Amino acid sequence: MTTDSSNTRKATRDGISTFKGQERALRADRLGTGGLLLSVLAATAPLMVVAGVMPTTFAVMGIVGQPLLFVVLGVVLVLFGVGYAEMSRHVHNAGAFYAYISRGLGATAGASAALVALVAYNALQVGIYGIFGFEVSGLFATYADLQIAWWIPALLAALVVGALGWLKIDVNARVLGVLLVIEVALVVIFDIAAVADPAKEGLSLHAFNPDTLTGAGVGTALCFCIAAFLGFEQAPVYAEETSRPHILVPRVMFLAVGGVAVFFALSSWALTVAAGPSAIVGESQKQSAGLLFSLTESRLGATFTDALHILFVTGMFAALLSFHNVVARYAFAMGREGLLPAAFGRTTGASGAPGTGSLLQTAVSVVIVVGFAVADDKPAGDPTGPVLHLFTWFGNIGALGVIVLMAAASFSVVVFFARRGAVRAQAGRLLTSAVAGVALLVIAGYTVKDFDVLVGAGPDSSLSWVLPGIIALALIVGLLQGVVLRARRPEAHARIGLGNEAFQLEKAAERTP
Repeated sequence: MTTDSSNTRKATRDGISTFKGQERALRADRLGTGGLLLSVLAATAPLMVVAGVMPTTFAVMGIVGQPLLFVVLGVVLVLFGVGYAEMSRHVHNAGAFYAYISRGLGATAGASAALVALVAYNALQVGIYGIFGFEVSGLFATYADLQIAWWIPALLAALVVGALGWLKIDVNARVLGVLLVIEVALVVIFDIAAVADPAKEGLSLHAFNPDTLTGAGVGTALCFCIAAFLGFEQAPVYAEETSRPHILVPRVMFLAVGGVAVFFALSSWALTVAAGPSAIVGESQKQSAGLLFSLTESRLGATFTDALHILFVTGMFAALLSFHNVVARYAFAMGREGLLPAAFGRTTGASGAPGTGSLLQTAVSVVIVVGFAVADDKPAGDPTGPVLHLFTWFGNIGALGVIVLMAAASFSVVVFFARRGAVRAQAGRLLTSAVAGVALLVIAGYTVKDFDVLVGAGPDSSLSWVLPGIIALALIVGLLQGVVLRARRPEAHARIGLGNEAFQLEKAAERTP
């Protein structure tokens, strides 16, 4: 049957929980607060940030005040979360970002946001395979005296992640939870050891001095650091799989962003304490990702450092699985609403997982890893070729896409409530959303401006516009898809962002005599 376009966009109130077969709905009641929080936090890959992102930011930007940057970004993202969380009380859709944007800025904008989200989260997930494969091959070389190409463990991981993506989301949450808790515990142990045994400058708070944030590199440093937060915004993606999304999703988002800000601010400060504020930049430039491991070995011994190396890898695997789950659910939501073929809008068997979306993400990962493996002419153990290009290129493409989506979502919150005459009632939330939107646009601008620095290319390199151009292309193609859909299939266009609500409305109409 078909429905009138205006009626389709009205939310149903009849309490119907199924539509056209349960296979078009994600299974509810799979996740509670703990499971949802662990699924979200796993994407932040704490050990990868502390061992990889933080030394890189110190080394490349030369800014000692990285701990203060995490506090600043925490404030910005809390402001973003105020409106984002309020939207989650009104919209429960696995499409999250694009669902929110379509409700505020219109269905055509929502179609564009959907494609940007699909590209961005795929890029974030696939990029990790480069550093994952390199680190696993390094472990084999160190502990088994065995040289293996980086792409072998990367492809095996892609297959394992794909298999786990077909399981129930609560099973995934348990896997993620175990890995995350151990990972965080080891970082906390390092933080305590650094405080107990500081460098010659003692327990200096110099890294929190605003004077450390002067200079041209601050904007680019924000781009590096905001990538560490990516994951908290994924909570609404799982809304359909929770029992009380209007309560659990906002709670988890604020717990996640607050916890991440405090954890990373303290951990980056611990690095400055352990190395010394005056030496942290030089040591990071000299040791890069080896900085954390050298600091732990001198304080906590070789056994602890060996365990840290292994957890570095398992933490990356947890992030791979977390992003995989998000991509699969975006593909499910898009298939359900006509933005991808209908096959993607079906769940799989007893698990209730979005199996076709999981297959798509696995296929994309395998194809890209194979492509970079074919292009890799470096000997095993050399990270200067496609191995780390895969990580830096795709990681920054994904980060740019998510920053753009967060900015658009912030402005969509303002429009959403303004259209409903709730400006006075929601004035505080609308103000914080607008401030967050402007701040995120500024960060997105710096990201594009300094993309050559972020990916380690020269200022005249074509990569400085080709790579961010991928997000721009997704945005434009998505807009064109929305325009074409509106002209040719207005009913489908009207359903963009509605998720279950549109199909519940159709089911109710079918039951009406």
